[in-house]
Amino acid sequence: MPFVPPAARVLCLAAVVLLAVAPTAAADGGWSVVPSAGGREARPYFYAEGAPGTVLQDTVSVLNPGGKPLTVRLRGADADNTRSGGFSVRTRATDTGAWITFAERTVRIPARTRADVPFTVSVPAGATPGDHPGAIVASAAGRTAAVRVHLRVEGPTLSALTVEHVRVTGGRISYELVNRGTTVLTPKLAVRAEGLFGEVLDRAPRTLPVELLPGRRVALTEPWPDRPALDSVDVEVAVTAAGGAHDEAGASARFVPWGAVAGTAAIGLVACAAGGHWFVRRRRRARETPDAGQPRTEAELTGAVT
Repeated sequence: MPFVPPAARVLCLAAVVLLAVAPTAAADGGWSVVPSAGGREARPYFYAEGAPGTVLQDTVSVLNPGGKPLTVRLRGADADNTRSGGFSVRTRATDTGAWITFAERTVRIPARTRADVPFTVSVPAGATPGDHPGAIVASAAGRTAAVRVHLRVEGPTLSALTVEHVRVTGGRISYELVNRGTTVLTPKLAVRAEGLFGEVLDRAPRTLPVELLPGRRVALTEPWPDRPALDSVDVEVAVTAAGGAHDEAGASARFVPWGAVAGTAAIGLVACAAGGHWFVRRRRRARETPDAGQPRTEAELTGAVT
């Protein structure tokens, strides 16, 4: 995305270009929103970089391959992470989404036509240096689509994260990651666990399928199906990311095969109950027979002494 001086903030109206769409594609009726190629290779997202106070310009394309006209509404949005680390957008824009201005917010696109809509990103003079992820959201025909905007404001940046709330529950290790810096992070995770008799888990660092945005918190889980059946373990979760970001945290857990323990306890209770029953019956018999349990002496009968 090239730099544009503030005086160039006046935008052209949306350009409409006829698409060479085959009849089968036209019958499909699906529309899409993409970065405009403009003689360049296709781009999966917008990338912009500039200092605070600059104005950046680019063009978004909305393609209507269907056989009917389409009315599309455009808006800028701030990017966000879902609780589990996925990509989403916020309803109310206060950052990048609020800095985006379109030549037209509502565009009517004829059948089998592409509309190219210019837009600007006006970076405020006081914008914090670092990554400001956003998106361009298009809504039409009962559905919504978005294309990402990767905006970096020039200046000193900080890469930092923390690992929090590590827990071991059943066959999984759960934890939370928080991006404490100003750059988007793609973390790498390593997990170790030590039991009473040595190491029981050692997973080498691997890249997580998460783009952790600045200031966001995500909750993740690590499966552990082969956990010990009987042990007391200390689990350590270590995370690293580009720019020197790193942190680690741990938790302790005890694994007890409660089913086996319950079965053993039941057998013990039955044995104790049987022994107690035998002892009570024996005591009862002793009370019913006065000389029961006393030593007995055989006496020899003799005649009277005269």
